[in-house]
Amino acid sequence: MMVPVDAPIEAFDPAGRYVSRAALKLIAGLDHFGYRPNGLHVLDVGASTGGFTEVLIERGAARVYAVDVGHDQLHQRLRDHPAIRNREGLNARDLTSEDVHGHVGAIVSDVSFISLRLALPAALALAMPGAWGIFLVKPQFEVGRAAIGKGGIVRDREAAEAAAAGIVTWLAEEIGWTVDGLIDSPITGSAGNREFLLGARNG
Repeated sequence: MMVPVDAPIEAFDPAGRYVSRAALKLIAGLDHFGYRPNGLHVLDVGASTGGFTEVLIERGAARVYAVDVGHDQLHQRLRDHPAIRNREGLNARDLTSEDVHGHVGAIVSDVSFISLRLALPAALALAMPGAWGIFLVKPQFEVGRAAIGKGGIVRDREAAEAAAAGIVTWLAEEIGWTVDGLIDSPITGSAGNREFLLGARNG
């Protein structure tokens, strides 16, 4: 088919219909690990504008607890959704069973400026046996300061991979979760940093 030289060209943005490009990261993780949110109560740690939360609802989660230490970040169309509980202004390290009305069947996380070793323990304690989790590993918050280059980017691939492997070891050996795998995120962080998706189950 011939296309006129003056035909308008529009770029396709797969993240365009979501409130955040982070949605593409969780979609990749769910599809790769085969996890299904259908009917589950899910805890979203570091919800921000709600990219992960939106995907969870789209895929049938019965309820999503959107936790973020910030305020007024969750997109308005998610704030009004009956299956979403907005837990803004709540530090993930302070989570208790009261915040999620008991325990949850799955946990997802996308946090910044803090190591997962500090951000996740309280949330992981709220997971039911057999619950699954997808955790976005951001090496720039896991490596030492010496490995971070200009612009906050970890340019050393080995350092980034070692940081991710360290989180895998921590989750498996110290927390006791079964790790299903670690994959590259389909898109980089906003500053260009390589990120990883870690899939695991409680038990």
